[in-house]
Amino acid sequence: MPTTLDTTRFGTYGGTFAPETLMAPLFELDREWKRWTNDAAFQAELADLLANFAGRPTALTHAKRLSKELGCELWLKREDLLHTGAHKLNNTLGQCLLAQRMGKRRVVAETGAGQHGVASATACALLGLECVVYMGSVDAARQRMNVLRMELLGATVRVVEHGQKTLKDAINEAMRAWVADPTETHYALGSVLGPHPFPSIVAGFQEVIGREARKEFHARTGKLPDVVVACVGGGSNAIGIFRPFLPDAAVELVGVEAGGLGVGKGQQHAARFAGGEPGVLHGCYTYLLQDDDGQIRPTHSISAGLDYPAVGPEHAMLHDEQRARYAWATDDEALRGFEVLAEREGILCALESAHAVGWVLRERAELAGKRVLVNLSGRGDKDLDTIAAARRAKDGA
Repeated sequence: MPTTLDTTRFGTYGGTFAPETLMAPLFELDREWKRWTNDAAFQAELADLLANFAGRPTALTHAKRLSKELGCELWLKREDLLHTGAHKLNNTLGQCLLAQRMGKRRVVAETGAGQHGVASATACALLGLECVVYMGSVDAARQRMNVLRMELLGATVRVVEHGQKTLKDAINEAMRAWVADPTETHYALGSVLGPHPFPSIVAGFQEVIGREARKEFHARTGKLPDVVVACVGGGSNAIGIFRPFLPDAAVELVGVEAGGLGVGKGQQHAARFAGGEPGVLHGCYTYLLQDDDGQIRPTHSISAGLDYPAVGPEHAMLHDEQRARYAWATDDEALRGFEVLAEREGILCALESAHAVGWVLRERAELAGKRVLVNLSGRGDKDLDTIAAARRAKDGA
């Protein structure tokens, strides 16, 4: 076994900050990922699953009514139409197929909004793997429909009752479960986070979004978009659509974080680039929200999928290189984005994606006359309880 892991970095970010007990599983994963993703039969099987099980390619929709209202040309990449209702299935099909090739019988996963948990349970059911999903109790309460979906798909859902009881704490427990049984278990991490090779693995499986979007947009318009917009929690849907546009210098890339209750001093949010600084969390060096003592600050977002206190290291690099711009939208702006898209275009998008739509609504003057492509990372069925409660609170106020 080599003495050092290939610590692929994104500029100064990324790396492998992991305890000794995780190094052997990470070595194995790095080796097997490179082996199998360069295997023609593996790629053919994954392509078949994406087309004939998941439903790729997903549609590119011209939002005609909203375009007219905003004064820009607005297009939507419809990951909400993918089987299970979000982009997460792109990654879980790839990782579970990889786990099968590696001879693993069990997959553990973490989830916040529940979509990665549902996608993991779905892929495991399809491929005959045992599935255990860790989920913070706060997220489990606000995403109870997705908990039921996971259980119906045969997964065991283990609710985490410590810490902030959200995604960060679920990741902690999933990593502990992996290190306790690395021989039989694969950890299917859901976003572009963690120690190498996870950020590269997840990004590679999500690039299909951007490859399709670039091809579809050019076929429909004869041009490329002026601006590509995606919400950013850990950042997998955003990296997925950003990567194929990186060589196109004229295409601006905008990631929209969760502004929560506001990004001012003392307000809770999850806008890492607005209020964070570089540090290490869950095995990689990246931007994160921490206090003066290096302790992780509490976060808040109306969307369960955007309240992670750190961001994927590739996003940190794109931010520092000024290749991508990172903005934010508040809870209220996300709700407005959800409502406007529903009322004007007949689409109920996930609250995560609604942050990107909310940013477009707020920045309509800047975007006037431009071709704007928004990635709708998922559908909003899972968020209806949260949205109903927010509307009741607003009406009561």
